[in-house]
Amino acid sequence: MHLSVVIVNYNVKHFLEQCLKSVEIAAEEMRTRYGEEAKADIWVVDNNSTDGSVQMVRDRFPEVRLIANSDNPGFAKANNQALREILKAESEKLKTSYENQNENQNENENKNQNENEKENGKQYEKKYSESGYVLLLNPDTLVQRDTFTTCIDFYQSHKDCGGLSVKMIDGEGRYLKESKRGFPSPTTSFFKISGLIKLFPHNRKVGAYYMGHLDDNEVNEVDVLPGAFLMLSLEALEKTGLLDESYFMYGEDIDFSWRIRLAGYKNYYLPTTRILHYKGESTRKSSMNYVYTFYNAMAIFARKYFSKGGAKTYSILIQLAIWLRASIDFLKRIVRFMAVPALDFAVSLAGFLAIKQIWATYWAENVNYYPGFYTWTILPLYVLVLLLTSFLAGGYDKPVRLGRIVQGMGIGALLLLVFYSLLDETLRFSRAIILLGALWSIAATLGIRGLLSLLKVDGYRLRPDIGRRYLVVGNSAEYRRVLDLFNTLGIEWKQVTNIHPDKLGSLSDVLKAEDGTAKIDEIIFCTKDIEINTLLDITERLQGKGIAFRNAPEGMDVLIGSNYTSSPEDIYKPDFGNVDSTTNRRTKRLFDIVAALLLIVLSPILFWPQQRKRRYFADCFSVLFGKKSWVGYCRGAENGKRKAESEDPLPNIRRGVFRTRDRMPRVKNPDCERLDHSYATEYRLGTDITILMINIFKI
Repeated sequence: MHLSVVIVNYNVKHFLEQCLKSVEIAAEEMRTRYGEEAKADIWVVDNNSTDGSVQMVRDRFPEVRLIANSDNPGFAKANNQALREILKAESEKLKTSYENQNENQNENENKNQNENEKENGKQYEKKYSESGYVLLLNPDTLVQRDTFTTCIDFYQSHKDCGGLSVKMIDGEGRYLKESKRGFPSPTTSFFKISGLIKLFPHNRKVGAYYMGHLDDNEVNEVDVLPGAFLMLSLEALEKTGLLDESYFMYGEDIDFSWRIRLAGYKNYYLPTTRILHYKGESTRKSSMNYVYTFYNAMAIFARKYFSKGGAKTYSILIQLAIWLRASIDFLKRIVRFMAVPALDFAVSLAGFLAIKQIWATYWAENVNYYPGFYTWTILPLYVLVLLLTSFLAGGYDKPVRLGRIVQGMGIGALLLLVFYSLLDETLRFSRAIILLGALWSIAATLGIRGLLSLLKVDGYRLRPDIGRRYLVVGNSAEYRRVLDLFNTLGIEWKQVTNIHPDKLGSLSDVLKAEDGTAKIDEIIFCTKDIEINTLLDITERLQGKGIAFRNAPEGMDVLIGSNYTSSPEDIYKPDFGNVDSTTNRRTKRLFDIVAALLLIVLSPILFWPQQRKRRYFADCFSVLFGKKSWVGYCRGAENGKRKAESEDPLPNIRRGVFRTRDRMPRVKNPDCERLDHSYATEYRLGTDITILMINIFKI
């Protein structure tokens, strides 16, 4: 009995570590059930993570077979890297076994050699078909102790089973519909894209995308197996072939499931065991990139397997879906992004107008003292400058930080005053209005944040953990560990209750008060003391009751929830200096755009002294449209991005027109690795400005 588990990881270190621990427990259960001959090999293929995932695997799971890529080749290619090695090793092992059998043949049976070889070939084939299984598993999952044995038992009793999936539950206890799916078609895609599937989820035709007519708790033959948990026999893998690398991400599981069926096998959905799938940690499914990648994968599938006419129809439908979904998402994003800034602008401008009117009435003693141009052009510009500097300082990042708003608007007020002092006296209307208006804008935006916090708007809660009531499921030692972790993370609470896993029968009494109201806001499971199946039982039972769930994995100073992690290293990480931080990425991109526009506008002056005139406009427009940045890493720049030269690679950024070494052009052999590391971990906008100015005539 042999199982190979393949996990493709990208920047989800904490989830991966927890996943590997659960896999080890399930592998141990295999040995207990089937004997010491039952083996489980674990493969991790890392797609150039920058969060320390590779080093974590090497340090804590030395037995794991690790493939560390220096780039991100995509999900399908990464899986195939491990699958090729697995098939190669299996082939060599069986070849050796076959040769050993031949060597043991009695010399007196040479006349029956052909018959013996034929019989050995049957044994070889039989060994290959029963020798093992492969599981493709997402890193943001936890498997139950019995998951592997339950699946293998099913395989042994269902010889027609090629692929197998299980019941998936997310971190909030919700059943994941993609546990079983139907093959895409123009009809099923239309029902999904149009939203009709939500109205009739259990109809055989309308709900076909998620096979909603099948009971979620019954074993059934299905069309598509999810890539998050896709198990198949080595025999089926050998006949089906590897994943199609045309798919970067999404769609490869549909294609693979189709080819398993074409190879003569059946795909099964097995709900008698479950996995916890946090879902979506490696991707952001609200992004336009996800929309395009997902639906484009469907188009690739249609071109491969549909008739020419069907593929064309489906392709048109897919393109319409992409544009429709993109338009809706774009409008939603604009509304979400602009709602608070628009409110800030309106309230701030109203304050400026009121201050202007009061100042004109009581200081100038003339209500019409300020011209209409000043009222409806200059004052709105003042507000825009204040909001823009607040934005650049991170005033609109979530979770909200009031200090960044004050800092950003303070800088904006200083810039306005400096600009004001440079104007002709005829254009200097009032310095006092700038000062008073800026103070009003700061007070108003802080007040708006306070109101949003009181309304408990996501991302705007100023102190979200105050007043929360926690239940820690674990022994007394684990309970104390969680309390220490709370203190380290700065989490404040109203109440923390502890219940031992042996007393989970009284959980309902702990959760509810006498009046029936909820006494607990969040449950934290200490995975050292509680089995995954028990955890899933509780989350499924309490799903939809307003209770959040997180795990405190054994030996890890981290709290993990659905799409959420919180660890001490995040607290102490110098994010303010990391080039990969949200604020610095935005600042760097804004500088690239502004500098590119200025260089284009000033090209009549700057073009002629250039040493590389043919590259001037090409580089300006490449930076403007995001293909390049003005400054990039020194090493690996020839390949478009910095390669991973160490166990802890630096964040990926755009290839630069100039490199970090160009800050010191007179040094012949600068230490590029040190320059790159300093740039990535201690990023300052001034560095980009300095490098561009030094090399202004070398564009």
